[in-house]
This record gives sequence, C-alpha cells and structure tokens, in this order.
Amino acid sequence: MQKNIQLETALKEAFYWFHRHPELSYEEYGTTAKIRELLTEAGVEILPCKLETGLVAIIRGEKTGKVQALRCDIDALPIKEETNIPYASEFEGRMHACGHDFHIAAGIGCALLLKERKSELAGTVKIIFQPAEESSLGALKILETDVMEDVDCIWGIHADPTNETGVLGIREGYVTAAVDRFIITVKGIGCHGAHPDDGVDPVPVAAAIISALQTVVTRNINAFHPALISVTRLEAGNTWNVIPETAILEGTVRTMDREDRILFEKRLKEIAEHTAVAYGAQAQVEWIAGPPATYNDKQMAEKCIRLAQTKGSFQVVPEESSLGGDDFAFLEEGIPGCYIKIGTGKGQLIHQPGFRVDPKVIMPAAEYLTELMLNHA
Repeated sequence: MQKNIQLETALKEAFYWFHRHPELSYEEYGTTAKIRELLTEAGVEILPCKLETGLVAIIRGEKTGKVQALRCDIDALPIKEETNIPYASEFEGRMHACGHDFHIAAGIGCALLLKERKSELAGTVKIIFQPAEESSLGALKILETDVMEDVDCIWGIHADPTNETGVLGIREGYVTAAVDRFIITVKGIGCHGAHPDDGVDPVPVAAAIISALQTVVTRNINAFHPALISVTRLEAGNTWNVIPETAILEGTVRTMDREDRILFEKRLKEIAEHTAVAYGAQAQVEWIAGPPATYNDKQMAEKCIRLAQTKGSFQVVPEESSLGGDDFAFLEEGIPGCYIKIGTGKGQLIHQPGFRVDPKVIMPAAEYLTELMLNHA
C-alpha cells in the first residue's frame, strides 16, 4: 500500500512537471528527455528507435504471448492557459489543453507497474510516447520506424472532460472521424472596385462554392452517416477599392464511413471547379488527407468493459462518437485497436484555455491500463 502511495505521488509530480513545460508538435525535446529520465531511473528499457522527439518503452514479460502497444501522445497546444492552478504552464501561449500530460503520466505509471509485474505478463508491451498528435500526422513518425512491425494490437487513451473521474467511455465501432483538409484557390481577374465588369471577381465565386459545398452532406451522403464540412478560412484582397485576383478557402471534412470519405473528396473537387467555371473563374483544389476514422475492435472493447466491471475502480458508459479525429487511427490500420476515453473531471472541454485534468485520476488510470495489458496477453 505504501509503495502505491509513493508511486501515485511520483506520477502526480511528473504530471505537474509536464503541465508546467508544454511543448508544441515536433518540438517536444524537453518532454522526451524528461520521459527518458523517469523511465531510465526506474530501470525501464527504452527501444533505440530513430525518433527525433518521442520514444518507445518496452516491457518484456516472462511468459509467451502477443505484442501489445499503448499509445500516449505528448505534445501541447498554442493556447494561453487560464486555469489558475499552481502548476500552470510556464511557457507563455502554450498549454496542455488536451490532456497529453495526463496521458504521459498514466503511460509512465503503466510502464513502472508492468515492470514490477513482468512475471505475470505474457508477451511484450510497447508504450509509445508519440509526438505531434495535434498535427494529425505525428503517428506517421512512429510508422517510419519498425516499432509497429510486430505489434498484434494497440490501445489508446484520451482525457474526457465530459465525464467525472472514475468513469470510462468505451464501445465498439467507429468513435472518431477521418480528418481531411482542403484548400481551394479561386482565380479570377483583378480590377478596379468601381468597374467589376472589367474583371472576374473571385469573392462571389468563393461565396457560391461555400454554399454549394454544404449540399454534399445534405444531398450526397446517407442521412444516417455522420459527416460534416467546415470552411474555416476565407481570404481575399488587401484593400477596399480593388477587386482581387484570388480568393482562398480552407477548411476540414470529417467522415466516419470510408466510402463517404472518397465521395466527399470527389464532390468537393467537382463543385469547386465547376462552380468557378460557371462564374468565368478557375478553381484549384488541394486535398490533404489526414488520419482515417478510429475503430474500436469488438473483442478489445468488450475486454475493457469486463475488466472495469470486475477489477477496475471505474464505471463504464458508452463512448460517444465524435467528428473530432486522432492520428491513433494510423497506428491501428491492419491490426485491432481500442481507444478509451477516461473521465478527468467535468469542466471546460479540450482545446479550451480553462481545460484541466483532476490529478487523482492518474494512478487509477495507470493501474487499469496495467490490468488491461496483463489480462489481454
């Protein structure tokens, strides 16, 4: 009991350190060094993989079994913190507003507990401290190494401020959306603002494209399939009396169904290009594919629920589907995966300046993840 109290205290201290020292995507050098320091001090093996930031710990069990992985993302966001907690960010304009500091601490705790119990562990567990999740592409850095080549299944966790501590959100099926980005450049002919007939104004073309794009959801996608498009940036011109030559639209498409994703890309390009032509302009479309939708394997989800009900200190509620995305989905392509939401106390949502995690959830999360690895081998 005393040992667990000491570990809980150490994990909370680690969490406070990570929260005070947030680093943005691909810049997590101090974070990586601190994770390495804590794991090395505890005698946890670290794989020599070629990662500039992030690292992979490995715990080798003393029994034969499968290779499991646990993904813990480590980057922060460019948000000014407004929590007034004593361990608030020391870096102006940066904060852990998505709970990745909690993910790190829970992952470290799981590594330490598994090391203590490796005689009970069948197989191997790789704990992936992944960089740049907020870029939506950080998981590709892991896939550029050989870390995932022998992995049989993978687990992911995420802080959930919509539930109190002691609550897990788990269910099978799709739980986050595919995340794609688009940039549409509308090219017209610039001219004097008083003589629009001398040119081709790209601004009404852009407006028409924005309106027409919404029909992909309302008229092309099955009404029972979650999907959306958001135009989040519109840029044109630089003064009041000149019609610009160019207008730029940027935004995101979110889908759950694989065929809907393919259809959306096709229709977006058709609508943008043909609408522009109808106005006498041109449209160039750049589609930037992000991670696919995250899918929870039925067997793994059921294992999570049973474990919480029999050995864990958590109650389980159905995990809500979200059109948010997570590059965890890249890591589970081709192997079973399960993405678990862990209640961190109700409050401001993720990516908001007042978001915070209740530290009392760290130790129970680490213990639950440890039991999950031990029982799924």
